[in-house]
Amino acid sequence: MKKIVSALLISSAALSGTAFAKDLCDVPEDQWQSKEALEQAVVDKGWSVKKIKVDEGCYEVYGKDENGKKVEAYFDPKTFEIVEMKD
Repeated sequence: MKKIVSALLISSAALSGTAFAKDLCDVPEDQWQSKEALEQAVVDKGWSVKKIKVDEGCYEVYGKDENGKKVEAYFDPKTFEIVEMKD
């Protein structure tokens, strides 16, 4: 019985964490600029783009920055401000 209760507590804790998780970017989709516009904006900064996808309510860009360093960056889809960068 203890094992079942422990499993239920762990499961509910995991679910509650994901159920209340908030997206990194919180912008209504009708206010988003296009992926193509973002790609052009980062290319204009000297970046090369390998892939752009949507993650956590943001545009996530994989590519290389102006120095040729690999980047994974999250952009606000309305303003194109960088909200997070990962190494």
